[in-house]
Parts: sequence; C-alpha cells; structure tokens
Amino acid sequence: MTRPTVGTRGGVSRGVIAAAIAGTFALALGAFLLSFEALQDLARLAGIAGGQAWLWPLIVDGVILQATISVVALRDAEGSARRFAWMLLAAGTGVSVAANITHAVLTADQRVPGLVAALVASVPPLVLVAMTHLTVELIRNAGPRHDQDQQEQPPSPVVVTERRVPDRTPPALEAGPAQDHDAREASELRSAPSRGTNSRSRQERDANRREAARLAGQGLSYREIARRRGVHPTTVARWLNAPDPADERNDDEHEPDTEQP
Repeated sequence: MTRPTVGTRGGVSRGVIAAAIAGTFALALGAFLLSFEALQDLARLAGIAGGQAWLWPLIVDGVILQATISVVALRDAEGSARRFAWMLLAAGTGVSVAANITHAVLTADQRVPGLVAALVASVPPLVLVAMTHLTVELIRNAGPRHDQDQQEQPPSPVVVTERRVPDRTPPALEAGPAQDHDAREASELRSAPSRGTNSRSRQERDANRREAARLAGQGLSYREIARRRGVHPTTVARWLNAPDPADERNDDEHEPDTEQP
C-alpha cells in the first residue's frame, strides 16, 4: 500500500490545505465586514447611539462564529449539547439574515426592487456561516492522521521462543540387599506388638478360667461367678467348659511319635 509522502495528508499537500484555509478565512472575513456594516447602520436607525451601534453586529455575527465552532467541536458529544449548538447557530444566522434584509429594504435605491435588495443583503451572513464552518473543518483535519498511519503500518511479527524446563524428577533407586534387610526388620518390629498383645490376652483368659474353676469348686453358681468377675454368665460357662491349657500342653508333650524309624 502506498503511503502519503511527508508533508501531505491523504494525497493532498499541506500547501493546498493552507491555501484553502486562507481562502475560506478571507471570504469569511469579507462577509463579516459587509454584514457588520449593515447591522451597525440598522442599529443606528433603530435608535442605538453611534458609539455603541457597533456592538450589535458584533453580538449577532459573533454568535454565528461561536456556534459554528461549537458545532464542529461537539460532533462526538451528547445529543443535547449538539442540538443546542445547532439551535444557537440557526438562531444567530436567522437574526443576521433578517437584519441584513431589513437594512437593504430600508436603505436600497428606489430603482432596485426590494426582492433583489433582500437577496443581495442575505448573501454576507450566509457566506459567513458557510466559510466559518469550512475553515474550522479544514483546521481540524489539517493535522496528521495517526489512525490511518497505524492502519497502514503492518503489524510487527511476534517471535515465540520455547523454553525447556529441566526434568527435576529424582532417578529411581534400585533395591539392594541392605534395603531388603531393613524392610524385614521393619516388618518384624510392626508385628512384635501384636504378638505380645496376643500372649497377654491368652494369659488373662487362662487366669480367668482358673479363677472361675476355683469359685465353681466352692459351689458358687455361674451368675454369682459372673457378678464377681464382671462378665456375663455365658462367658463363665465358656471358661469352665473349655479344656485346660495345661492339659493341652501336656497332651502335646506326651503324644507318641508316629514317624517310622
């Protein structure tokens, strides 16, 4: 895409833009002076003192200038602000045109028809409005267009680099004889408390069984024995009906050897 050269805007040189601004400003100034003279003379005819008559055209045409600038400046503003600026511009233009026509009708030569005089008198205020608006637009658009330059510039390529993260996973440890020995010792230590607990439980059962047998030998009932031992009568019956552990051990020791010589 071809971009405008330096000192141009959209293909139009800044010199052309400056000449256009100067021309519209000159036309607006000429229209303002013609309207100013007509309105000042009308103010004198209306009874305003000569030293103050110049203020009336300054107020009327000044409203046109200010309203035109406001219309351009408030282009992107809220609707109420834009409407007020346009209303002010229309009111100022209407008053200026009507005043110029009135002055022309009152002071025109008898040889000139009133309609022609009115048309001639209405030109300066209308030209003033148009040239003022055009001058403001030219000045507003004479600056560099950053948005167009940004659209014409190709986007810079984005370079994406891949970063490798080192593997921090620890290597697997090989099991050796020492580790197997440690595992066996840990297993034996865990099983040792359970063996001790089973031995104590067996000793307690044997003691309860012998005590229950002694009390039963004294002629006490199962209920009385259970009350003294703090258990249920069925537990006492199970103790007394179970074989004596000492007898079982003796039987195991005197069991004949059945193996062949």
